[in-house]
Amino acid sequence: MTKAAELRQKDVAAVEAEVKSLQKAYFGLRMQKATQQLGNTATIKATRRDIARAKTILAEKQAAK
Repeated sequence: MTKAAELRQKDVAAVEAEVKSLQKAYFGLRMQKATQQLGNTATIKATRRDIARAKTILAEKQAAK
C-alpha cells in the first residue's frame, strides 16, 4: 500500500512511474481473478485505490506548476 505522504515527496516523473507500475499490477490481479488463481480479492480494491491516490497527487503536482 502506498501512502500519500510518500508520493508527495516524489517528483512528477516518479509519481507517473508509480501509476504505471500500479496499473500493471492491477492488470495482473485482474487476470489472476479471471483464471481463478487469486486468493485474496481484497488486493484488487486496494490496488485500485492506490492508483486513484497516485493519480490525485499527480494532478495536484501538475496543477501546482
